[in-house]
Amino acid sequence: MRMILASNNAHKAEELRAILSVLGVETLTMRESGFSSDPEENGTTFAENAYIKAKSLFDLAGCAVIADDSGLAVDALGGAPGVYSARYAGEDADDAKNNEKLLRELENIADPRRTAAFVSSICCILPDGRVLRAEGRCPGIILRRAAGDGGFGYDPLFYVPEYGKTFAEMSSAEKNSVSHRARALREFSRIFTEEMRKEK
Repeated sequence: MRMILASNNAHKAEELRAILSVLGVETLTMRESGFSSDPEENGTTFAENAYIKAKSLFDLAGCAVIADDSGLAVDALGGAPGVYSARYAGEDADDAKNNEKLLRELENIADPRRTAAFVSSICCILPDGRVLRAEGRCPGIILRRAAGDGGFGYDPLFYVPEYGKTFAEMSSAEKNSVSHRARALREFSRIFTEEMRKEK
């Protein structure tokens, strides 16, 4: 089966290919497949936005598609920045500005209450219209100052007690084994395999 990823993000494509190739699925980015889709992501949850992206591309391509939406949910902020993770400090905000705003918002929050989770929601629409969903979460703590030079986004502030490091301090292999997207992809792999067995 061939599946189009509702993104041109090379990092996402690489992670998807690593998991789905084992299942006999070839993954293409939109650019590689010749399609372009940029729907308004106006959902209130990661799952809703993943579906919006997948459905928009499915309506154009008419073949199997897969999309994900992900971000940071901080407990003390009621789940914010959530679906606004990439533009938390404004539409033109970069990683530094988003991190600065997050630290300001949590300035008076005691360390034990600085819990958070990175969340990844995956939506796949198969050629016959079946919708498969999976979600992965990686719990952690928001530090008071950045640590590490790797990763991107909120990675330097997101500390994973299980590893004793922030995402930005981890090697790619470490992060890919514990990250929210890796967990979502493993769950999706299980669900997809079950669906394919039903067809046999």
